[in-house]
Amino acid sequence: MRETKTKKKHTALIVLLVVLAVVVFAAIGIYAFLSKTFLMSHPELKGEPEIGKWYRVTPETARSSNGKEWHGILRKGSENKLVVYFFGGGVSITEETSRGGNKFFAEDMTGQDFVSTWGIGSSDASNPFKDWSFLVIPYASGDFHCGTGEYRYTEGGKEKVVYHQGYTNYSAFLEKTKQYIGSPDTLLVTGFSAGGFATSLLADDVIDRFPSAKNITVCVDSSLLLYDGWHETAQNLWKAPAEITERLTSNNLVLDSLTALHNKRGNSVKILFDCSVRDDTLMQYQAYIREGKMSKTRENGDIFQKDLKDMVEGLQTNIEGVGIYIWEYAMDKTTKNTQHTILSSQVFEKLNGEKSVADWITDAIDGDIRTYGLELLEKQY
Repeated sequence: MRETKTKKKHTALIVLLVVLAVVVFAAIGIYAFLSKTFLMSHPELKGEPEIGKWYRVTPETARSSNGKEWHGILRKGSENKLVVYFFGGGVSITEETSRGGNKFFAEDMTGQDFVSTWGIGSSDASNPFKDWSFLVIPYASGDFHCGTGEYRYTEGGKEKVVYHQGYTNYSAFLEKTKQYIGSPDTLLVTGFSAGGFATSLLADDVIDRFPSAKNITVCVDSSLLLYDGWHETAQNLWKAPAEITERLTSNNLVLDSLTALHNKRGNSVKILFDCSVRDDTLMQYQAYIREGKMSKTRENGDIFQKDLKDMVEGLQTNIEGVGIYIWEYAMDKTTKNTQHTILSSQVFEKLNGEKSVADWITDAIDGDIRTYGLELLEKQY
């Protein structure tokens, strides 16, 4: 009897040890994953940067919308070529959405460092940008990276502040890091989602900061929202510089900005626009603008697809030689809605069976500007 009890205890102990081992290994695996993603933190730059290494650069004046620290990210490449890369993460368009904070936009830098090392910023051998320098502008201001203001309000008897200071942050970061980049001969200004809106708004500003670059390409990824109040929001809520707000004359901020860029710079700047045909995230924000509530139904996908078709027609009418890439990826079986953004994820996938978005961008940089996927705008889903 005692021997049987002893065996049972021994077996139970072994099972317990096995379970603990599994838990420990799982925890190690989870930590390893998190350390390469959301917990990743690049080292602060001190002295001269090493070629190919990522650093964070923290301007003293920079802050996130909630008042916490904000930093930009730098990688010095071995080629005399530069990517200025704007991140996305929602937007505030009214005082209500500013008060709503992270329901509508990223409030601080949490989990953004790792994004720089994915997609277009990856060190993969097949990445045509792996040896380029990168100046990465993470997003934590809710203002498409173009604000200089503070929104103050009272809640529960206490004054609160939302810092819409994306332009202040971006500008301070570029001024602090230009010395490490030198005089690039080739410049790509790009960004995804809110960063794509920023690309259209700030490309002209970026170009002015790097006058040595003669081969210039601007690529907007997944940025389309129609709103009659863009000018008022940019001017009064974000307090964007006048040279930005004066361009905003319609409900299509990106079309206004890229048209103004082309009118000023002509064919010296190659302009590209890509978007998922039924963007699952943009349609939710568009539903909020239209109806006051986020929604990603099939019907909203139909509306977005039509708006995107109109957007493409506007770009082709206003900008001679514009390059377009419309794609579908990760389609929902029920709504038929598609993935949001591509630069930080499947940028090397041949989405339409011909060229990847990375191929399309590099072809344009080399002077071969093409358009793909327009047939998707006519497709019945």
